[in-house]
Amino acid sequence: MIALIQRVKRASVTVDDEVVGKIDHGLLVLLGVEREDNAEKLAKLATKVMSYRVFSDDNGKMNLNLSQVGGKLLVVSQFTLAADTAKGLRPSFSCAATPEQAKQLYLDFVAFCRQQGVETETGLFGADMQVELINDGSVTFNLQV
Repeated sequence: MIALIQRVKRASVTVDDEVVGKIDHGLLVLLGVEREDNAEKLAKLATKVMSYRVFSDDNGKMNLNLSQVGGKLLVVSQFTLAADTAKGLRPSFSCAATPEQAKQLYLDFVAFCRQQGVETETGLFGADMQVELINDGSVTFNLQV
């Protein structure tokens, strides 16, 4: 399971000219699900995302996590993160989860974050989404478990 996280001042997801999810200060999470992923990996990654210290403290050091700054999450499914790009000029998606598995783990990831008390917005799984964001930094990390 892969989470590409970006610290944002704001972010939104639009589908068919309708905003389906948006946040102010927080993290945009692009979530990729691979075939071998399961509930244990999901819990580890979600906990890591919410606990990862990417927000600046009073001294300008990245010492604070999402809850410490009152941030929100915007979670967007991104199957292309599971691509194998090692060979050739076209990505292979043989490591990616099936759509059914990916959708369930995506929904479970969102539910897990919400159960931890983090305000969590989403994109629309499998839809043609337009994602807009204003980076805060730019601060981007690739988290995997």
